Amino acid sequence: MVRTGRRPGPSSTRGQIVATAARCFAADGYDATSVRQVAAQAGVDPALVRRFFGGKERLFTEVASALIDPEQALAAVTDGPASEAGERLLSYFLTLLGDVRQPGPYFGLIKSAVTSEHAADLMRRFLAERVLGRIAATLHADRPSLRAALAASQLVGLAVTRYAIRLDPLTAADPGELVRWVAPVLQHYLTNTQLEAES
Repeated sequence: MVRTGRRPGPSSTRGQIVATAARCFAADGYDATSVRQVAAQAGVDPALVRRFFGGKERLFTEVASALIDPEQALAAVTDGPASEAGERLLSYFLTLLGDVRQPGPYFGLIKSAVTSEHAADLMRRFLAERVLGRIAATLHADRPSLRAALAASQLVGLAVTRYAIRLDPLTAADPGELVRWVAPVLQHYLTNTQLEAES
């Protein structure tokens, strides 16, 4: 029987709801996941989920934030020479996604973005505004919002084609090879470093 009202320990209950939502989004996608479903699987009343998160959009963003902590991402990418930020960003992102044969929990959000344009928009905005926007601003480049959006498009596109659509050349490439190819593009977006032609 689903318990109603507030459980003891609201912080742990909130975390439980986010963890349950992550599993639901991964298994069923964004569109097929409901607040009521998450509440039932978390063992709480749907009103409690709405009290904490307001609705499914904010819940999805909270799941993204739990899996990609903006503060950790900022430190991981900006701690070091600005000229190597693109490499650190891609390495961090690939670590979040995990092995292509056994992806980590972040892949569930990517699956949701593949099957739902609304989820894709939420993911792009989360990456561009809460993660990459702060990174671009910290690197003191001009037009940080545009740079963040371009970097987000590159990262989400790579994640979708490698982990969801599973294009053979991308699934066969190891992370180091992907970093060599893609990091210069991210570096260009983040700091306006000129791309060099492959020799």
